[in-house]
Amino acid sequence: MSRRPKRRHTPIVVAVWAGVAIAFFALPFIGILVRAPWGDLPDVVTDRAVRRALWLSLRTSFVASLIAGILGVPLAWVLARLEFPGRSVVRAIATLSMVLPPVVGGVALFTSFGRRGIVGQYLDDWFGIRLPFSTAGVIVAQTFVAMPFLVLAVESAFRQLDTRYEEAASTLGARPFFVFRRVTLPSVRPALVAGLVLAWARALGEFGATITFAGNLPGRTQTMPLATYLALESEPERALVLSLVMIGISFAVLLGLRERWLTTALPEVRT
Repeated sequence: MSRRPKRRHTPIVVAVWAGVAIAFFALPFIGILVRAPWGDLPDVVTDRAVRRALWLSLRTSFVASLIAGILGVPLAWVLARLEFPGRSVVRAIATLSMVLPPVVGGVALFTSFGRRGIVGQYLDDWFGIRLPFSTAGVIVAQTFVAMPFLVLAVESAFRQLDTRYEEAASTLGARPFFVFRRVTLPSVRPALVAGLVLAWARALGEFGATITFAGNLPGRTQTMPLATYLALESEPERALVLSLVMIGISFAVLLGLRERWLTTALPEVRT
């Protein structure tokens, strides 16, 4: 017969301050909900320019999250499993875009992937690929700022994973890639899903690096955050409605994540 866990009594002071923190987070959204012109919602959402911006945001953020997964999972495994000089420096570089001002991230992308960047000049001369002010440039900017969320989540899961199953599979003759694909990845699936979803949500809301590196061209690089910013300058009520759409999408994503995925996605990073 299992025992029920004892109910923990929360100190009143802690509960009060937690309530203040919740209010701090909730009040800005409540302000939008109160001030938004709800009657204009159908007209704004069905507007052709808004639909194009929303579709571009969904499409580019989805591709950015896939690229983040393809590149970020091997990187997370290396950071979690391999000991090598400078590992902490590599981790810092891999997560630096999380804390950089977004505009600085856009400038950094320009110096690398712009037409005269250290890589971009060769992409232009050899392949005719120009990333700035293009849809591909939007994806690059979104991936740059979103991938660290996946790397941190999956690295934490790799660190906490019991390696006995992998060792057993290797003992039975399984090749390393087979072990990684059939044993390791399924074992960290909750963290992988959480990392992908959070990376997608971050890419969906990316603004600074996108407008700096890819510009704000309607139908080509103008995502929903950029359309919201543009509307705020001339049509504040329209900006409120667009904000409602973005809040609704982001809230639904976070609400859809299971609690165990979220706890995995907020890791303790060790050096």
